[in-house]
Amino acid sequence: MTAVFFNTVRKVSLALALTASFATASSTASFAFSSEARQMCTGDAFRLCSSEIPNIPKITACMIKHRSELSAGCRTVMDRDLAAQKGKLAAK
Repeated sequence: MTAVFFNTVRKVSLALALTASFATASSTASFAFSSEARQMCTGDAFRLCSSEIPNIPKITACMIKHRSELSAGCRTVMDRDLAAQKGKLAAK
């Protein structure tokens, strides 16, 4: 059971890291998770959006949908990262 949990944690961390890499390199309106967001939000992703793992766009949508249920740290970091992402899009 513990091995399954750690395997799932590893998959989510990898998925979030890949999302950040892809979103940074992409010219689309993808949301780029900062390393701080990955750290602060992994528990919330498991708790609220585990059914969406490993689909990053669906995890992102789920986390935004459940914003009011996120931990305070995760919500703060996601709000900051979303605002930064919107600023980058507006500058294009």
